[in-house]
Amino acid sequence: EVQLVESGGGSVQPGGSLTLSCVVSGFTVNTYYMYWVRQAPGKGLEWISCIAIDASGGRQYYVDSVQGRATISRDNAKNTVFLQFNKMKTEDTAVYYCAAARQWPPRSYPETTWSAFNYRGQGTQVTVSS
Repeated sequence: EVQLVESGGGSVQPGGSLTLSCVVSGFTVNTYYMYWVRQAPGKGLEWISCIAIDASGGRQYYVDSVQGRATISRDNAKNTVFLQFNKMKTEDTAVYYCAAARQWPPRSYPETTWSAFNYRGQGTQVTVSS
């Protein structure tokens, strides 16, 4: 059975930092393109980061709004994907999901839809507020 379980969400003040984790079971994270996707209140899905499979060199991709503030990484031994987020802004408030796909960019690009992913987690809430 495939499971993606996110953790690490919570409340943080503007300018603060947070690290999200996604523990995966049922497949190995270095064989899928692993994404972090978010959905802000009242808005659609937005992919914000992706790390490529090992065969593609593990290249990292970021949406412009988080470039320079977020870092995606992967621990193959723990089968876990991370998203380290610094200098957080109120507009980063969203539910953050971990998702897996067989390709980059996602099939629905430039849109982000769940149909573009093979697997997804249940999400973790991140609230940035003073």
